[in-house]
Amino acid sequence: MNTENISMNPFKSFLGDWALVSAGNEEKSNTMTIGWGALGGMWGVDAAFVVIRYSRYTKEFVDANDYFSVAFFDGECKDALMTCGRTSGRDTDKWAASGLTPAYANGVPYPAEAKRVFICRKMAAMDMPRESFIDDTIYDKWYSDDDMHVMYIGEVVDVIEK
Repeated sequence: MNTENISMNPFKSFLGDWALVSAGNEEKSNTMTIGWGALGGMWGVDAAFVVIRYSRYTKEFVDANDYFSVAFFDGECKDALMTCGRTSGRDTDKWAASGLTPAYANGVPYPAEAKRVFICRKMAAMDMPRESFIDDTIYDKWYSDDDMHVMYIGEVVDVIEK
């Protein structure tokens, strides 16, 4: 599907409905809930922007692979997304615990129940050090424990929509 034909409110999709970021392969993968991210253009391509904390297990999968997925549910599956946000994949199979079914597009995992999935080729991983925050209240509110995010920028190479 071409991104020009997509109709969605990215503000509501990220902040209200949440999304899942998944990475890995058919042998081993992980997924996690995100409420922060963006869709737009970067370096001449359609892009997805997601942030993942250093402490998250999914970060290891995103770092180890060239592709990741960002899946949206249009407000559905909230309990499953809560499970994927509160449970660590280090000691739990999040797919099984959440009741979501892993599916694969060219080896990239995504939840089969998603209404819209962006398959992304990783283009950049950018640290967000404390000194990069111009508004100190953001750091004080969200990073007082120093568990920082890395921002990943991925080129949207495929869109799956139900």
